[in-house]
Amino acid sequence: MDISFLFLLLIPIVAFMYSTVGHGGASGYLALMALFSFSPEVMKPTALLLNLIVAGLSFYHYWRKGHFNFKLFIVFAIGSIPFSFVGGLIEVDTRLYRIVLGLLLIFAVLRILNVFGRETEKTKEAPWGIGLIFGASIGFLSGLIGIGGGIILSPLILLMHWGKMKEAAAVSALFIWVNSAAGIMGQLVKGVEFDTTIWLYILLAAFGGFLGGLSGSSRMKNSNLRFLLAFVLILASIKLIIVS
Repeated sequence: MDISFLFLLLIPIVAFMYSTVGHGGASGYLALMALFSFSPEVMKPTALLLNLIVAGLSFYHYWRKGHFNFKLFIVFAIGSIPFSFVGGLIEVDTRLYRIVLGLLLIFAVLRILNVFGRETEKTKEAPWGIGLIFGASIGFLSGLIGIGGGIILSPLILLMHWGKMKEAAAVSALFIWVNSAAGIMGQLVKGVEFDTTIWLYILLAAFGGFLGGLSGSSRMKNSNLRFLLAFVLILASIKLIIVS
């Protein structure tokens, strides 16, 4: 497979930007692969694997800084893990896959630009019933499309005042990790195999993810990179929904 230098250059940038807010970057990798005309059969498992690596690195940094709330995490994770596995087993029609992914990328742009999900001082506990329903729904979508669900979970936590910004980032990072792991298991059960170039993608994503998680868990604000990433996602969304 011919690999574009620009594609390789953008992988660590995407990983860096997403990991600063506790995300693995699946929607970003999917956007890049859509722009470079990867097939859905390659996009889904590749995004989940890179998500697993970057979300794990991001979680490590946020956990080390003391931002992780286990109780908040488990409320969503119990429902998400089995449903993410089931989602990973299901093959979606190519055209439908591209439309759903294109719409999710718009959601990711709104999250990146902080259109919703702002931090508040007062927080409350997430109800178990609601958490299980949301967790299962996000988990199924994660496995089905090849994302970790952080672009949905973190703004949900902030909107419902269930946690603060860095707390939401830490919970989302581990949530993404377990969903990605379950989704990959579903893919492996189906017999999916990775191309040898995956190791290069992993190294580049890990480099960006390590630096992003380190920066985001302590300080970090970089509007220019955020707007650049949003632009890339918008382009990919247009290609997925209208062009393809």
